[in-house]
Amino acid sequence: MSKPARIGLVDDKAVNRTSIADKIKQFEDLDFCFTAINGNDCLEQLKGLPFEKLPQVVFMDLEMPELDGVQTISIARSLYPDISFIVLTVFDDDDKIFEAIRAGAHGYLLKDESAVGLHNAITNVLENGGAPMSPAIARKALQLLSRSDVNLSSKSAEPVILDTLLTEREKEILLHTINGYDAKRIAGILDISVLTIRKHIANIYQKLHVNSKAQIINLAHKNNWV
Repeated sequence: MSKPARIGLVDDKAVNRTSIADKIKQFEDLDFCFTAINGNDCLEQLKGLPFEKLPQVVFMDLEMPELDGVQTISIARSLYPDISFIVLTVFDDDDKIFEAIRAGAHGYLLKDESAVGLHNAITNVLENGGAPMSPAIARKALQLLSRSDVNLSSKSAEPVILDTLLTEREKEILLHTINGYDAKRIAGILDISVLTIRKHIANIYQKLHVNSKAQIINLAHKNNWV
């Protein structure tokens, strides 16, 4: 018998976490093993887990304090490509749908989805590589795709993550870091101390939830920051 699929949930409201957890726990082939209260909490917890403990599917709320669902998915998809993220939200407006898809969401469901609907979505993603959507979302997506003014190019669709997470100085130092410059060289370019540069780099690592320069570079390329 195969092991139960590891399932996680990120939502800032306790009532939502309880409701969704109760639905998922109805199925013996699902292991509800991961809960976070916002995007920062999610990324910090993921950073501390070994590969075999990572959730395989994470249901992600969109509207959360500190770090919202779109930003969290965009960062996490670059750092944890084996995790499938399914948006679970009350929002079905145009911008939210496409922001989530552009960030790398594998599906988009409304929060009133039934327990069976959640289970089917998990199966669809893990076994078929599908992109499950609630019927109302699917209709909305088809309507949007039929519009002549919809632009899905990667450049125009790039989530604005850096502007909301990093200061102007941090973005400047990040770009130099991605280009291969060490702290001493960046300090010379910006005419500030090496210690200050290192403090900024530490803040960047903390805000983007990474542990190494390699992860920073990978994150930057996948999100078109360079």
